[in-house]
Amino acid sequence: MYYKIVILICKFVYKFMKLLGKNGGTLPGNIALRLNKNILKHFNITGNVIAVTGTNGKTSTTNLISNILSNSGSVVSNREGNNINTGITSLLVKNCDLSGNIKCDYLVLECDEHYIPVVFKDLKLDSFVVLNFFRDQLDRTGEVETLIQKIDKFLEGYTGNLILNSDDPNVSRLGFNKSKCKVYYYGVEKFSGATSSMRDRGEGKYCPFCSARLEYDYYQYSHVGKFHCPNCDFGKNNIDSIVSGIDLKKGKFEYNNKTFETRYNTIYNMYNVSAAFMLSSIYDISMDYLYESVKGFELNNGRLESVVINDCPTVLNLVKNPTGANVTINYMNQDDEHKEMMFVLNDKIADGKDVSWIWDINFSILNNVDRIITSGTRAYDMAVRIKNSGYDVKKIEVYQSIDEAVNNLYKNNGKKYVIFNYTATTDTRRAVLNYKGDKNGL
Repeated sequence: MYYKIVILICKFVYKFMKLLGKNGGTLPGNIALRLNKNILKHFNITGNVIAVTGTNGKTSTTNLISNILSNSGSVVSNREGNNINTGITSLLVKNCDLSGNIKCDYLVLECDEHYIPVVFKDLKLDSFVVLNFFRDQLDRTGEVETLIQKIDKFLEGYTGNLILNSDDPNVSRLGFNKSKCKVYYYGVEKFSGATSSMRDRGEGKYCPFCSARLEYDYYQYSHVGKFHCPNCDFGKNNIDSIVSGIDLKKGKFEYNNKTFETRYNTIYNMYNVSAAFMLSSIYDISMDYLYESVKGFELNNGRLESVVINDCPTVLNLVKNPTGANVTINYMNQDDEHKEMMFVLNDKIADGKDVSWIWDINFSILNNVDRIITSGTRAYDMAVRIKNSGYDVKKIEVYQSIDEAVNNLYKNNGKKYVIFNYTATTDTRRAVLNYKGDKNGL
């Protein structure tokens, strides 16, 4: 009975926050967990519960899955993130009745990798999608191997659908010896930008079962690609969902002999799509729903967000680690036009105070980038990193104020790419979208 009082209190907090013009965020969930640490046990979800985790792509994939499933039923999802236990609890409080019942066909949850065992210890889980594992914020998340072992331990008692990226050895290994759950693998066929050697830093170079060095037919990006162990069966998976015929410049690909169009034309988004399609096939979603959902899908929250500012085509993108940054640079290089770039780097707690990861970004391959502006709390660190890549220091400008950086970015005409890390997202998007200057600058 006490949990009902907790739910009532938190619903009141949520309503009060709405009156103040705020979305509630994680506060109701924070209060609920402080009043009853076992509150998640008391939620009863009528529909299927789906979780999406991984280092990169959680928000995009969660939103795409939610868009697809909404064509066949009601969906509750944390589309804006808030992916730790407090944020997920806030979502559940908002959508439940006073008895903790949530009536929906699908509950789709983006969940931080470290919080999978915490949240789903007490909450039922029907389908679990794992995207990728990369080195990310070492001072907060630790080494990749530690994280993989934590997820692997959770899976020992898991009995639902397990949907894994076959091309990431760090993820693929999770499917071995999992007899209690149904394992599905998804992948992406070789695209034109694949390489015979690893061009970026990567993890998982050795077989986790026999320690032999993995052999690759090709690399799609980082350590993701077609691999196998020369000594055992690791890497020889039966692929259940595969995206093929990729043309990133035209934003087209094929799936089940049908051509699709997408605005999210990067190789790592092709993996997000393949994961979403694998899940959709489990729930018998029609191809027509898939086509329409992917064609019109657009987040507009700083993930490959395209806008026009002062007659300048501008792409905004969030990066949190070297893999995301390198894929973004490769995406920029698909664009043969001359362009200017702004990189905003913060080192707040949510970003990780250790910014040494920027030295694993491959700025040396920049193509037709005429000027670079750096900003944020670690603007000078980023400028030094870019200078040391061989980029002309005369073309680098540093403005610690984001507003000042944006004002100077648009003093020139032409295409812009604006890159930022986690805590810089809101301020950078606001400064760009609200820019009211003229073409001649300040």
